[in-house]
Amino acid sequence: MASKKPPPPPAPVTPKCGPCGGTGEVPAAVRVGRNRRTVGQQAGICLACFGTGEATD
Repeated sequence: MASKKPPPPPAPVTPKCGPCGGTGEVPAAVRVGRNRRTVGQQAGICLACFGTGEATD
């Protein structure tokens, strides 16, 4: 009788980045004009994880 193989170990879970929540993007304000008024937001790369979405040590 053949013996059963043990199940493979689970893959390591990497924690999500805090500032971006694991998406790799953060909102950046768009400012225009002489008085630099805010008119909207655009997506910017997360500088904490460099867009990967994984937390670094």
